[in-house]
Amino acid sequence: MKRSTLKLGSIATAVALVSVMASCQNKENAGTTTAPKSESATVTSAEKIVYVNSDSLLTKYQYFKDLKTKLDAKSKTAQTDLASKQQAFQREVTQYQQQQNTLPADQRAATEERLARKQQELQAYSQNAGAALQNEQATENEKLYDKVAEYLKTYAKGKGFKMVLTYSKGNSAILFADESLDVTSEVIVGLNEAYSKDKK
Repeated sequence: MKRSTLKLGSIATAVALVSVMASCQNKENAGTTTAPKSESATVTSAEKIVYVNSDSLLTKYQYFKDLKTKLDAKSKTAQTDLASKQQAFQREVTQYQQQQNTLPADQRAATEERLARKQQELQAYSQNAGAALQNEQATENEKLYDKVAEYLKTYAKGKGFKMVLTYSKGNSAILFADESLDVTSEVIVGLNEAYSKDKK
Protein backbone atom coordinates (compact mmCIF):
# COMPACT_ATOMS: atom_id res chain seq x y z
CA MET A 1 0.00 0.00 0.00
CA LYS A 2 2.32 2.69 -1.31
CA ARG A 3 0.06 5.61 -0.58
CA SER A 4 -0.59 4.62 3.00
CA THR A 5 3.08 4.45 3.91
CA LEU A 6 3.53 7.64 5.86
CA LYS A 7 6.51 9.76 5.01
CA LEU A 8 7.36 11.42 8.28
CA GLY A 9 10.13 13.17 6.44
CA SER A 10 7.46 15.59 5.30
CA ILE A 11 6.92 16.49 8.94
CA ALA A 12 10.56 17.43 8.99
CA THR A 13 9.91 19.56 5.91
CA ALA A 14 7.02 21.26 7.69
CA VAL A 15 9.23 22.08 10.64
CA ALA A 16 11.93 23.27 8.25
CA LEU A 17 9.46 25.85 7.03
CA VAL A 18 9.66 27.46 10.44
CA SER A 19 12.15 29.84 8.82
CA VAL A 20 9.24 32.09 7.89
CA MET A 21 8.94 33.17 11.50
CA ALA A 22 10.39 36.61 10.96
CA SER A 23 9.76 40.09 12.32
CA CYS A 24 8.02 39.20 15.55
CA GLN A 25 7.96 42.91 16.44
CA ASN A 26 4.58 43.46 14.70
CA LYS A 27 2.70 40.83 16.67
CA GLU A 28 0.42 41.84 19.51
CA ASN A 29 1.63 41.46 23.07
CA ALA A 30 1.46 37.86 24.21
CA GLY A 31 2.55 36.15 27.41
CA THR A 32 6.30 35.80 27.27
CA THR A 33 7.51 32.26 27.80
CA THR A 34 11.25 31.88 28.11
CA ALA A 35 13.20 28.73 28.73
CA PRO A 36 16.25 28.57 30.96
CA LYS A 37 19.39 29.73 29.22
CA SER A 38 21.30 26.75 27.88
CA GLU A 39 25.05 26.54 28.31
CA SER A 40 25.66 26.60 24.56
CA ALA A 41 23.43 29.59 23.85
CA THR A 42 25.29 32.81 24.54
CA VAL A 43 23.22 34.99 22.24
CA THR A 44 22.40 38.54 23.22
CA SER A 45 19.42 40.47 21.95
CA ALA A 46 21.85 42.80 20.17
CA GLU A 47 22.46 40.05 17.62
CA LYS A 48 18.75 40.00 16.66
CA ILE A 49 18.96 36.88 14.42
CA VAL A 50 19.28 33.33 15.76
CA TYR A 51 18.72 29.87 14.38
CA VAL A 52 17.26 26.52 15.40
CA ASN A 53 18.57 23.17 14.20
CA SER A 54 15.42 21.44 12.94
CA ASP A 55 17.10 18.00 12.96
CA SER A 56 17.72 18.26 16.71
CA LEU A 57 14.30 19.79 17.22
CA LEU A 58 12.59 16.79 15.63
CA THR A 59 14.57 14.24 17.61
CA LYS A 60 14.13 15.96 20.98
CA TYR A 61 10.70 17.61 20.83
CA GLN A 62 8.34 15.29 22.74
CA TYR A 63 5.26 16.40 20.78
CA PHE A 64 6.92 15.29 17.53
CA LYS A 65 7.95 11.96 19.10
CA ASP A 66 4.37 11.33 20.27
CA LEU A 67 3.01 12.37 16.89
CA LYS A 68 5.37 10.03 15.06
CA THR A 69 4.38 7.14 17.34
CA LYS A 70 0.68 7.84 16.73
CA LEU A 71 1.03 8.10 12.93
CA ASP A 72 3.26 5.02 12.76
CA ALA A 73 0.66 3.02 14.70
CA LYS A 74 -2.16 4.18 12.39
CA SER A 75 -0.09 3.37 9.32
CA LYS A 76 0.73 -0.10 10.66
CA THR A 77 -2.94 -0.77 11.45
CA ALA A 78 -3.99 0.32 7.96
CA GLN A 79 -1.30 -1.84 6.35
CA THR A 80 -2.30 -4.86 8.44
CA ASP A 81 -5.97 -4.36 7.55
CA LEU A 82 -5.19 -4.06 3.85
CA ALA A 83 -2.88 -7.10 3.92
CA SER A 84 -5.66 -9.12 5.56
CA LYS A 85 -8.16 -8.10 2.86
CA GLN A 86 -5.63 -8.85 0.11
CA GLN A 87 -4.93 -12.31 1.52
CA ALA A 88 -8.65 -13.09 1.74
CA PHE A 89 -9.09 -11.99 -1.87
CA GLN A 90 -6.08 -14.04 -2.98
CA ARG A 91 -7.56 -17.12 -1.29
CA GLU A 92 -10.77 -16.63 -3.26
CA VAL A 93 -8.82 -16.28 -6.51
CA THR A 94 -6.79 -19.42 -5.76
CA GLN A 95 -9.93 -21.36 -4.89
CA TYR A 96 -11.57 -20.26 -8.14
CA GLN A 97 -8.49 -21.20 -10.18
CA GLN A 98 -8.57 -24.68 -8.68
CA GLN A 99 -12.26 -25.14 -9.50
CA GLN A 100 -12.68 -23.22 -12.76
CA ASN A 101 -12.30 -26.25 -15.05
CA THR A 102 -15.15 -28.03 -13.28
CA LEU A 103 -17.56 -25.07 -13.34
CA PRO A 104 -20.13 -24.43 -16.06
CA ALA A 105 -19.36 -21.48 -18.37
CA ASP A 106 -22.05 -19.19 -16.91
CA GLN A 107 -20.83 -19.81 -13.34
CA ARG A 108 -17.23 -19.18 -14.40
CA ALA A 109 -18.23 -15.88 -16.01
CA ALA A 110 -20.22 -14.81 -12.92
CA THR A 111 -17.34 -15.71 -10.58
CA GLU A 112 -14.78 -13.89 -12.71
CA GLU A 113 -17.02 -10.83 -12.80
CA ARG A 114 -17.45 -10.94 -9.01
CA LEU A 115 -13.70 -11.33 -8.47
CA ALA A 116 -12.96 -8.43 -10.85
CA ARG A 117 -15.41 -6.26 -8.87
CA LYS A 118 -13.76 -7.30 -5.61
CA GLN A 119 -10.34 -6.45 -7.00
CA GLN A 120 -11.54 -2.97 -7.98
CA GLU A 121 -13.11 -2.49 -4.55
CA LEU A 122 -9.85 -3.55 -2.91
CA GLN A 123 -7.87 -1.07 -5.03
CA ALA A 124 -10.34 1.71 -4.17
CA TYR A 125 -10.13 0.78 -0.48
CA SER A 126 -6.33 0.92 -0.62
CA GLN A 127 -6.38 4.33 -2.32
CA ASN A 128 -8.98 5.74 0.09
CA ALA A 129 -7.10 4.46 3.14
CA GLY A 130 -3.86 5.95 1.81
CA ALA A 131 -5.55 9.28 1.09
CA ALA A 132 -7.10 9.36 4.57
CA LEU A 133 -3.71 8.76 6.19
CA GLN A 134 -2.08 11.42 4.02
CA ASN A 135 -4.81 13.92 4.93
CA GLU A 136 -4.35 13.18 8.61
CA GLN A 137 -0.60 13.53 8.25
CA ALA A 138 -1.02 16.91 6.51
CA THR A 139 -3.32 18.09 9.32
CA GLU A 140 -0.84 16.95 11.96
CA ASN A 141 2.04 18.60 10.05
CA GLU A 142 0.13 21.86 10.16
CA LYS A 143 -0.49 21.51 13.91
CA LEU A 144 3.19 20.77 14.47
CA TYR A 145 4.21 23.78 12.39
CA ASP A 146 1.75 26.04 14.23
CA LYS A 147 2.97 24.88 17.66
CA VAL A 148 6.61 25.52 16.81
CA ALA A 149 5.89 28.81 15.02
CA GLU A 150 3.70 30.15 17.83
CA TYR A 151 6.27 29.26 20.46
CA LEU A 152 9.10 30.85 18.44
CA LYS A 153 7.13 34.08 17.99
CA THR A 154 6.70 34.39 21.74
CA TYR A 155 10.27 33.25 22.42
CA ALA A 156 11.78 35.71 19.91
CA LYS A 157 9.72 38.59 21.21
CA GLY A 158 10.70 37.84 24.79
CA LYS A 159 14.39 37.70 23.86
CA GLY A 160 14.31 40.72 21.54
CA PHE A 161 15.22 38.71 18.42
CA LYS A 162 13.95 39.92 15.06
CA MET A 163 14.30 36.64 13.18
CA VAL A 164 14.57 32.92 13.92
CA LEU A 165 16.01 30.88 11.06
CA THR A 166 16.04 27.11 10.71
CA TYR A 167 19.03 24.97 9.89
CA SER A 168 18.96 21.37 8.70
CA LYS A 169 22.08 19.52 7.58
CA GLY A 170 22.11 19.08 3.82
CA ASN A 171 18.86 20.99 3.39
CA SER A 172 19.49 24.56 4.41
CA ALA A 173 20.12 27.95 2.87
CA ILE A 174 22.49 28.67 5.78
CA LEU A 175 26.02 27.67 4.79
CA PHE A 176 27.62 28.97 7.96
CA ALA A 177 26.36 30.38 11.24
CA ASP A 178 28.28 31.03 14.42
CA GLU A 179 27.35 28.45 17.05
CA SER A 180 26.67 31.24 19.51
CA LEU A 181 23.53 32.00 17.46
CA ASP A 182 22.22 28.45 17.92
CA VAL A 183 19.29 28.55 20.37
CA THR A 184 18.09 25.00 19.64
CA SER A 185 18.64 23.59 23.14
CA GLU A 186 16.86 26.50 24.77
CA VAL A 187 13.93 26.27 22.34
CA ILE A 188 13.60 22.49 22.83
CA VAL A 189 13.45 22.93 26.62
CA GLY A 190 10.76 25.60 26.23
CA LEU A 191 8.73 23.60 23.70
CA ASN A 192 8.83 20.48 25.86
CA GLU A 193 7.80 22.45 28.95
CA ALA A 194 4.88 24.00 27.05
CA TYR A 195 3.84 20.60 25.68
CA SER A 196 4.06 19.02 29.11
CA LYS A 197 1.69 21.69 30.47
CA ASP A 198 -0.71 21.18 27.52
CA LYS A 199 -0.91 17.44 28.23
CA LYS A 200 -2.04 17.98 31.85
